Amino acid sequence: MTTPNLTANEIRKKFLDFFASKGHTIVPSDSVVPKDDPTVLFTTAGMQQFKLNFLGIDKGLKRAASSQKCLRTDDLDKIGKTAFHHTFFEMLGNFSFGDYFKKEAIAWAWEFLTREVKIPEEKLWVSVYKDDEEAYQIWLKDIKIPASRIVKLGDKSNFWPSDAKKNGPNGPCGPCSEIFYDYGVNPKCPNGDKCDPDCSCGRFSEVWNLVFTQFNRKDGGVLEPLPAKNIDTGMGLERLVAVVQDKKTNYETDLFEPVIQAIDTEISKNIELREKKIIADHIRAITFAITDGIIPSNKERGSVVKRLINDSANIALNSGAEEPRVYKLVPAVVDVMKAPYPELGDKAKDIMMHIKNGEEAFILVRKQRVPELKEQLSLEQTPEQRGELYFKYRDTFGLPVPVILDTAEAAGISTDQIQRDMVYFLANMEQQKEKSRAGSKMAGDVFADASLNLNVAKTQFLGYSDATAKGVVLKLFKDNQEAVKVSEGDHIKILLDRTPFYAEAGGQIGDTGVISSSGGTIRVTDTKKKSDIYIHSGTVEKGTIKSGDAVEAKIDAGRRLSIMRNHTATHLLQAALRKILGTHVQQQGSLVAEDRLRFDFTHPQAIVKNQISEIESIVNGWVRASDLVETTELPLEEAKKSGALAFFAEKYGQKVRVVSIGGYSKELCGGTHVKDTGQIERVKITGEGAVAQGIRRLEAKTAKDAEEFIRQQEEIAKSQKEALALKEAAVQAQKFQLADILDEVKQKVDKILDKNAPQIVTHFIKYDNVGVEALRNAADVVKQSIPSAAVVIGSGSGYVVATASEDLIKHNIKANDIIEQIKPMINGNGGGRPQMAQAGTKDPAKIEAAVQHARQWLEQKFANIKF
Repeated sequence: MTTPNLTANEIRKKFLDFFASKGHTIVPSDSVVPKDDPTVLFTTAGMQQFKLNFLGIDKGLKRAASSQKCLRTDDLDKIGKTAFHHTFFEMLGNFSFGDYFKKEAIAWAWEFLTREVKIPEEKLWVSVYKDDEEAYQIWLKDIKIPASRIVKLGDKSNFWPSDAKKNGPNGPCGPCSEIFYDYGVNPKCPNGDKCDPDCSCGRFSEVWNLVFTQFNRKDGGVLEPLPAKNIDTGMGLERLVAVVQDKKTNYETDLFEPVIQAIDTEISKNIELREKKIIADHIRAITFAITDGIIPSNKERGSVVKRLINDSANIALNSGAEEPRVYKLVPAVVDVMKAPYPELGDKAKDIMMHIKNGEEAFILVRKQRVPELKEQLSLEQTPEQRGELYFKYRDTFGLPVPVILDTAEAAGISTDQIQRDMVYFLANMEQQKEKSRAGSKMAGDVFADASLNLNVAKTQFLGYSDATAKGVVLKLFKDNQEAVKVSEGDHIKILLDRTPFYAEAGGQIGDTGVISSSGGTIRVTDTKKKSDIYIHSGTVEKGTIKSGDAVEAKIDAGRRLSIMRNHTATHLLQAALRKILGTHVQQQGSLVAEDRLRFDFTHPQAIVKNQISEIESIVNGWVRASDLVETTELPLEEAKKSGALAFFAEKYGQKVRVVSIGGYSKELCGGTHVKDTGQIERVKITGEGAVAQGIRRLEAKTAKDAEEFIRQQEEIAKSQKEALALKEAAVQAQKFQLADILDEVKQKVDKILDKNAPQIVTHFIKYDNVGVEALRNAADVVKQSIPSAAVVIGSGSGYVVATASEDLIKHNIKANDIIEQIKPMINGNGGGRPQMAQAGTKDPAKIEAAVQHARQWLEQKFANIKF
């Protein structure tokens, strides 16, 4: 049995005390803002503060343990939807810097889990790296875990960094061994009896990851044994507490329950549980971030905190709150976390002030920006433009996605249209996520194909010169399992000995097209490669195809041409950027697709408008010149000496491909390009912005996509100009109309002979577009000429205004009483003060009679008064 009575604070202390007893120095948590590490926005793992120790630069520690505050934003869309994902969390970790290794790390992990917090041994499973026989044998023979509960996984899941052998980065790396808690069979699991820790059905919760840093990765994926091997472990405190306290989700533990109870008390009990989880998660992250000096703002770290406040405040407002309430949750967070982090209590008032200010700002933003967004969405736009507009109001102004979607509906955008818009919104959001990864090649496995048996010769790529090629099927895979034959409807992967299909690399997306044999046809939807083996993914459209078949592979030539235009355009852009901004400009990443291109580069500040125009002009001058695009193969060192540029951490072999254009561009590049720049036709820069500190991004389109973008921009500008002209005309017309109205009233006043005696002045204006303000102005005209008067003025737009002078009020003739007489007649609403009152109705046809009735009522009142 576990020990469910253990609190989170006790579990954290047990962990640190346990490793202190094993000779570890207990190191306090670092800030969530990493010190002296500009590569990341936040501290995302326990090992970050020990980088110098892992690199062997700081030799002051041999063994360390900590409970590290971490903040991650990669999984924001999962918060509240899953049981275990969080923005803020604590990472328990023990570390060895050239001291103990696998045997001790595994033994101590098992001892802590099974003896210190008493998790039943039979509830624990482990995974090891597929080639790590040493770790496997330790678990099997020393710890004596049955082989049935040990799972071997590949480079993506059980090698750190994920897929580092193939994708890098260079530096320390090694296999992992993970420990999982088994919550019991999930009857809905699609894998049934074959469910294991690599399954995502929810049965298994990863508790602890033991990383054995034993290699140094070098160029080409070469792994050299490290002279000093290290241990880096990470265990999410929240997940461990859920397991020990026998809870199915982290939100049921004593780390979250008091906060969720505070939400019921301080905000509303009627909020959905998923949204309560979001607020509970976010308020923890907000509290710790502000404590560590991150103030809500529109920049970098501050913008993340601002977004979390906005999203939480939006949920509160939707539950019925009309004023800030989220800040009232801070005491609950402080109470839960003050034992390990007493500084929270010292800063609680400041934290609450910043959150309250953020909520007030968001309430104002929601009031101002929602109508503005609605107005912009009322203009005719493409799905891409609306998607970018959604992103702008999300990213720049902080409007939560539900608010944006509600506004789109209110603007008359249909559900189907919104779904199309969201494709572009999500694309922009994904680009935003890449900001913190700019300049890095690290990414997850793009195939999820670790299980594919790729034991074939390297693919011969013919796509530089040919759009069609004859080849032979070497292997077929259906559902990632090797197959001898595939048939119509099957989703497959196919390996050929030769191919014209370009595999995704260097920012250029993979080719699509058709692979056909005498017996069947495959529609290829993507192409990637692994170790120069090309993997074509697609669907069998008809017939059957077998391993060993002779096939014809044909790419979508039109799509490829568009991709080539965009790829060559990135080379022109880089050359123009270096010419205008300086040779410090270096590529930091790119995307080359069929409909657009994106180019990231080093530059310390925004590019001003005239520079963008100049860059675009230079590039289009080169396009019009139809300069030849020439490619040669050279030894790497010779290519570098020739002046060819090599950027973005690309890995190069001994022989490289050099792409030269005119006398202004020379780069190492394995991508496909047009034959001359004239084929690009036109380049239009569509966007410029920051990706990260010191890194900018240009976005552009070419050929027909550029022309279409320009046409759309012109249409938008024309529509906006027309809308502005109409608005100005309407304003001018209202001015003339008001002058006419005031003149009508003045003429009526001029006919009154005794302007010093108390008078009744009533008037009906027939215009159906006259607002209350105009009626007030008309009443003022009367008051300026007749000091003692009861005035009633109505309009065909459904409004009526009444005023009474102070002397008449003393005789019990009041403006609000006049309105009370009128309201029943017009089925309207209204009220006011004795001096002035107003009413309105949805039935404006009744206003004229109501004004006449008011006059009759006033005449009766006047008849009984001795002035």
